[in-house]
Amino acid sequence: QVQLVESGGGLVQPGGSLRLSCVASGRFISLDAMGWYRQAPGNQRELVATGTSGGNINYADSVKGRFTISRDNAKNMVYLQMNSLKPEDTAVYYCHVSAALRYGRTQGVWGQGTQVTVSS
Repeated sequence: QVQLVESGGGLVQPGGSLRLSCVASGRFISLDAMGWYRQAPGNQRELVATGTSGGNINYADSVKGRFTISRDNAKNMVYLQMNSLKPEDTAVYYCHVSAALRYGRTQGVWGQGTQVTVSS
């Protein structure tokens, strides 16, 4: 019922910047938590940053001060601004949202992922 489409990944040199975008569509009442996770080859998927509709934001220690999560509720979008990128940031980045549906139900949804490669 809820679909996510991510964009903005790519190849960037160390120290560079990228901005990821994720738009939600479908039938839902509201989007509660929205966030970004990443998974590097051979590693488990890990949290990068999340933000709730109430404004609570949480970052992984490894990205604090470099990454910024933001959302546009009117457009059902969440963004991840990534600055001062490092080779260790290389991963597939996934958008995740928790959507409130009718009849008190909620749905957790993952995007398809977008590749971010940091390399010279």
